[in-house]
Amino acid sequence: MLTPPITPKKPTERIHHGDVHIDDYEWLREKDDPAVVAHLHEENAYTNARTEHLSLLQEQIFEEIKGRTRETDLSVPTREGDWWYYTRTVEGKQYGIHCRAPIAAADDWEPPALDEDAQRNGLPGEQILLDDNEHAEGHEFYSLGSFDVSADGTRLLWAVDTKGDERYTIRVRSLVDDGVEFPDEIEDTASGALFDQSGEYIFYTTVDDAWRPDTVWRHRVGAAPGTDDVQVFHEPDERYWIGVGLTRSRDFLVIEAGSNITSEAWLLRSSDPTGEFAVVWPRKEGVEYDVEHAVVGGRDRLLIVHNDEAVNFELVSVSADDPQGARRVLLPHNPQVRLEGVDAFRDFVAVEYRRDGLTRVAVACVPEKGGAREDGAGEGGAGKDGAAHDTAGDDTLHELHFDEELFTVGAGGNPEWTQPTLRLGYGSFVTPSTVYDYDVRTRELRLRKQQAVLGEFDPALFEQKREWATAKDGTRIPISLVYRRDLVTPGEPAPLVLYGYGSYEASMDPSFGIPRLSLLDRGIVFAIAHVRGGGELGRLWYEHGKKLHKKNTFTDFVDSARHLIDTGWTSPDRLAAQGGSAGGLLMGAVANLAPKYFSGILAEVPFVDPLTSILDPSLPLTVIEWDEWGDPLHDEEVYAYMKSYSPIENVHETHYPRILAVTSLNDTRVLYVEPAKWVAKLREVGADALLKIEMAAGHGGVSGRYSAWRERAFAYAWLVDAVGAHPSGE
Repeated sequence: MLTPPITPKKPTERIHHGDVHIDDYEWLREKDDPAVVAHLHEENAYTNARTEHLSLLQEQIFEEIKGRTRETDLSVPTREGDWWYYTRTVEGKQYGIHCRAPIAAADDWEPPALDEDAQRNGLPGEQILLDDNEHAEGHEFYSLGSFDVSADGTRLLWAVDTKGDERYTIRVRSLVDDGVEFPDEIEDTASGALFDQSGEYIFYTTVDDAWRPDTVWRHRVGAAPGTDDVQVFHEPDERYWIGVGLTRSRDFLVIEAGSNITSEAWLLRSSDPTGEFAVVWPRKEGVEYDVEHAVVGGRDRLLIVHNDEAVNFELVSVSADDPQGARRVLLPHNPQVRLEGVDAFRDFVAVEYRRDGLTRVAVACVPEKGGAREDGAGEGGAGKDGAAHDTAGDDTLHELHFDEELFTVGAGGNPEWTQPTLRLGYGSFVTPSTVYDYDVRTRELRLRKQQAVLGEFDPALFEQKREWATAKDGTRIPISLVYRRDLVTPGEPAPLVLYGYGSYEASMDPSFGIPRLSLLDRGIVFAIAHVRGGGELGRLWYEHGKKLHKKNTFTDFVDSARHLIDTGWTSPDRLAAQGGSAGGLLMGAVANLAPKYFSGILAEVPFVDPLTSILDPSLPLTVIEWDEWGDPLHDEEVYAYMKSYSPIENVHETHYPRILAVTSLNDTRVLYVEPAKWVAKLREVGADALLKIEMAAGHGGVSGRYSAWRERAFAYAWLVDAVGAHPSGE
């Protein structure tokens, strides 16, 4: 009989607002303590022993994932400047190879054909810019955090993290002088470094002790690190992250500062990279906005998506020379439509938004003469009801339509200001990830590539649909499901995995996943509960699942589980829950709230000790999180509310389902100590809880695709076992 590791109790007292809390396992926070490391190794050994009976199934699922994936492959090339840029993967190699090939002619916007020869050998004239496999050699972990080529195509910068702590080292290489590397080597940066338009300067960010990007620097290429790097911007407010970028037009450098509820942007003409940035709109508590540069009738305009007295956001246009002056409303606020972003090009604009819980994209041409109508349609607007209208006018916003009941669509990979097409990513639970180019003038959707699924894959075997649960307060909760119609009969209880997140207005949209096929082929239904705290149904959906409304996230998930049981989709002995990070908090909360509904709970990098973390401003990201969860350090009501749902502080005597917590030693977002303490606390009440900790990984888990597949196979084997599905599949 295997017995779990004994976690010694070393009581630590926490006192806030008169409340005394005794934490027996806080000592596990000392990451460099040999006793802590030894304990974590014991936990891994115990988990390995307890799951040894699943090793054959793990290997089978890994081989299924590997066997369905085209290992030697090529992404759809994206034109930028005089080159097609793409990434190749090669069978047997963990990481991608970043490449480019010359374009045939200046007016050539048709991506090269992705035939078998191209997939295996790259495009004619290929130049390898960076082979991640070479740079990952000798490292257990590898992550690329910055990758940029100068506008003239002669220089490359990249930044790498080899620990998992999200601190990157920037390096620079010539792309014309036999790949000679410059002396530039800038350590401890955040991700997202880039060249300015001239290629003479690098703009990058660094982080403070709490891992918050707080300072923007300008570095002259070729200079020794730190010799003359100039601090361009510093954000002292601990609630704000910062980042730096270029507009698509490359006419402006942009610095963005943002908390969870407030943002501010600063612009600088890229022709003057050593000049002073100027604020667009001064920050206003609770107001968020994004800035996009457009040129209308020869005039520089800024398209701004904002929520100032517009809870679901609206789109306005202002003069780039006077951004705080007169505003022209292009897309007015619509309570039924959550406006999410705008992309401006020389000849058209694309708008992304969300309606009825699904993503949407609409496009309009920019009028050549700039004669904007009063309703804003002449600058890519729409009617005053805020809806996109499909009319024959090229300068009227028209929505792209797709036939599936559930789908996800969005613009991506569109770096060129003058491109005549819009690159789109599309997919659903049953449609593999698909890349389209949309011709704005002809309104033709051109298929460029669809993710290959090797072996016997028939989309017609799979069914996706939407269910609606009813919460106790009457709110309707959408649930998205996918299953194999030949293995599952609606109304007859089947094994089911219910996934949830519900924080930061992040939407869990239906998408395709090759690993998930290994669940579906074993007769398992996969479902997503779109609980409050996410963004699926607009900003208020998020607002009603945060701070002092956070418990709605948890009860929505429980009510979704109850609905699936009551309507015959599954039964408590065949239902497992899955969630990660803030979704791991959800997992811990529902384990306490409704353990009787679940046969297993998979919590990945779970935020299960939120009160301890949010009370300590010295911990990474804590102060930033106060806008999401509330400030328990200074607000007694928030403290009491968080204490009432904190998973680790509400473990109690009950029959818990089987629990697997997966975490990473170097995670800087959710520290490994949280699930380590939680598992120890659960075992106090006899729960069957396992801890799996990656000793060389970060918040996103292990690096390298084969390692990631093995990690996913481990989790899925555990889920198959937890829901009682047949391990061999068909």
